Amino acid sequence: MPQPNPAAFEFLRTRRSRPAKTLTLPVPDRATLRPILEAAARSPDHGKLEPWRFIVLERAALMRLAAAVPPRAAALGIDGEKMEAQFAMAHLAVAVVSCPKPSEKIPQIEQVLSAGAVCLALLNAALAAGWGANWLSGWASHDTAFLRDNLGLGADETLAGFIHIGTETNAPPERPRPDLDAIASWIDQ
Repeated sequence: MPQPNPAAFEFLRTRRSRPAKTLTLPVPDRATLRPILEAAARSPDHGKLEPWRFIVLERAALMRLAAAVPPRAAALGIDGEKMEAQFAMAHLAVAVVSCPKPSEKIPQIEQVLSAGAVCLALLNAALAAGWGANWLSGWASHDTAFLRDNLGLGADETLAGFIHIGTETNAPPERPRPDLDAIASWIDQ
């Protein structure tokens, strides 16, 4: 018979991301952030390839990224205001980099999915530790030139997401959740 962990299960059933724009100081320091990162690194990783890595972005780095957005957005002919604000308002974010490894046994898609699992694990670990957190992306997350020039990503690397972490200023209201009957099917034979 399984041994349930009611507190963990209730946390997962009721977890709620906190809007990044509502996160403020204080943020976890390096010693506080380390066990959160360790928890995220325990994500499923078929083949133990560690096809992901973390870049911790503190305030000065986030301001540098905010300043880099307008010229890149102009070069792309897009509006960069929202992306600039995402960085400018933040005090701490962790960039989760997907960096698949050559493998004859583990397909690249499984490695990319592992990086996504790391994002969710990092988000949940931060929330479970009492911080507000949100997983964001945006055009800069997918622009190879922006990532290369501003975060030093290699040609074979992509960004799975930015996990913003801080102190929540107010708890967001519950939002509608998927209708389980509409998205789940049961096959019994």
